[in-house]
Amino acid sequence: MKYTLPILSYKFNAFEPFIDQQTMEIHYTKHHQTYINNANQALENLPELANMSVDQLIQHLDLIPNHKQTILRNNAGGHANHSLFWKGLKLNTTLKGKLKIAIERDFNDINTFQNYFEQTAMACFGSGWVWLVNQDSKLVIVSTSNQDNPLMGNKFTKTSGFPIFNLDLWEHAYYLKYQNRRFDYVKSFWNVINWDEAAIRFNLIS
Repeated sequence: MKYTLPILSYKFNAFEPFIDQQTMEIHYTKHHQTYINNANQALENLPELANMSVDQLIQHLDLIPNHKQTILRNNAGGHANHSLFWKGLKLNTTLKGKLKIAIERDFNDINTFQNYFEQTAMACFGSGWVWLVNQDSKLVIVSTSNQDNPLMGNKFTKTSGFPIFNLDLWEHAYYLKYQNRRFDYVKSFWNVINWDEAAIRFNLIS
């Protein structure tokens, strides 16, 4: 099974002015495609892993031979992370229902939740991701370095959980528009987050 770019349900300029068209196009066609190319190349001589989805693969890194583990951790991780990120973008959705209730339960209120998400993003040194995950039936905000994913588990990421949504903190995700103003980029995320998709993922395991 060859990994491929997911089909987007929107155009590259869909999230202007919050995410600019040029960044979206380069991010999707260049950065994400490179992770896919590298992962596919690393998997060419591993037929025992051929039928795994990318999420299954990164949950079973121990099955990967040592000489391929790092390259697949980085590149299959990059594919999985970006695939979720694209699905998590949409204008004009509303947080409601079971997910809203759970966020208010685990973070007291929405403002506290958003502030903690922003603080966690800003505390991530260098490149990485910030996530909302379901961890043992509780919502938790975590960050990972590079292209790590909470599905990889504690052995690899020092965290775990089922991802509800994520935000890319690599500079290639925002630098053309925001330069060094990561906080402005992080704050803009609330304008483009796909709460409908987040609710679907939350309902899968709630």
